Amino acid sequence: MTVAGQEFTTPKLVHFDAENPETKSDAVVETIRRDGGVIVQNLISHELAMQIKQELKPHFDSDRIDPTGFFPETTKRASGLIAISPGCVKYLTKPLLIDVVNGLLSSTYSFWLGKKVRTVHSKPQISSTTAFRVNPGGRAQELHRDDADLHPREGDWPVMLGCIVAISKITHENGATQVIPGSHVWGPERAPEVHEAIPAELEIGDALLFLGNTYHGGGANVTKDEVRENVGLFFTKGFYRQSENQYLMVPPEAARPLSTQVKRLLGYGISPPGNGFYQYQDPMRVLFGVEDEETVDL
Repeated sequence: MTVAGQEFTTPKLVHFDAENPETKSDAVVETIRRDGGVIVQNLISHELAMQIKQELKPHFDSDRIDPTGFFPETTKRASGLIAISPGCVKYLTKPLLIDVVNGLLSSTYSFWLGKKVRTVHSKPQISSTTAFRVNPGGRAQELHRDDADLHPREGDWPVMLGCIVAISKITHENGATQVIPGSHVWGPERAPEVHEAIPAELEIGDALLFLGNTYHGGGANVTKDEVRENVGLFFTKGFYRQSENQYLMVPPEAARPLSTQVKRLLGYGISPPGNGFYQYQDPMRVLFGVEDEETVDL
């Protein structure tokens, strides 16, 4: 590729296959650490993708135009997915995805409590859940980093991980997410350039996993009759504020029938030593009566 007389080597995104028994979460984690993102084929089944597609259809159909302009007027969105889509709950709890999220965003921290050193382990939580339908004519997003809401510093990275699953075939022409591999190591002085990005083309059920500080943006849908639909789950470290308020999107009465694992991913648990308490107690105990190895005594 030549831009302004300079030669550039087009980067690639490494592909893993979730259905291959040789695909291990450790290898996916290390590749994401190196490149800023990967494509995982067959993260969810075609059947599950079609279930999610049907569950989200009425929410896409009723969405309003984004008044900020960040999302093009041709883009329809659905959010609060864990409360409205049982299929998204299945997607959220895929073991390979959970292992990768834990591998990248778990945090161990040691501190003095009086004269004793205490070490705690904080697990990740959902930051936001959003699905997109991009109709023909949709313009491209500006290249951006998802973790800007958290004001991270270079030493904090990574603080977020995104996972975007295709529920329709996604091509360069219908608006595949544009990603700049390696941009997660850039300092704040370097701006992204469109020519540095590559399209993350996905078959139904495939996923793009990328760090919150990897530059990316939804591509333009230049087709006449193809709709791009994908479903994003965005995770953050357990001690950061969530971008989407899960307690309003999935309030206790809606969360009650969900599994303990999903409740904690929504943020109802404690990030040790005490972040997220309710009346100086663990909300998992007070609201849901959960007592297990992750229950925190305050």
